Amino acid sequence: MKLLAQQTVDQIFGKISPPISGMPTDASTAIGSIGGFLIRIFFIVAFLAALLYGLLGAFDWISSSGEKEKIEKAQLKITNAIVGLIIIVAVIAGFSVIGGDMLGIIKRDDATGGWRFELPTLK
Repeated sequence: MKLLAQQTVDQIFGKISPPISGMPTDASTAIGSIGGFLIRIFFIVAFLAALLYGLLGAFDWISSSGEKEKIEKAQLKITNAIVGLIIIVAVIAGFSVIGGDMLGIIKRDDATGGWRFELPTLK
């Protein structure tokens, strides 16, 4: 058994290693990661906006007091929100089919669960 004064700092406190960065060092991979992140954020915001618009339509319907014009406006809001959600799902499906399956630009990143873009390069 060594005395405390005979041990090195690493033996006492452990080795300190720098944090692991999630950002790739290659420029084309970094641009693809940032693009994938921004597209995911856009889809999340679009989904939340459509959901909020539908909830506002439901609130308008509840607070309409039976007035026919207010009920029709509320129904139109709810219909528009549902159409918006359908469009968002269709765009995501089309985006993944065209960008991923046909062009091979989009790859599924198993580590983060998101999309990773691989920009075409000349070799």
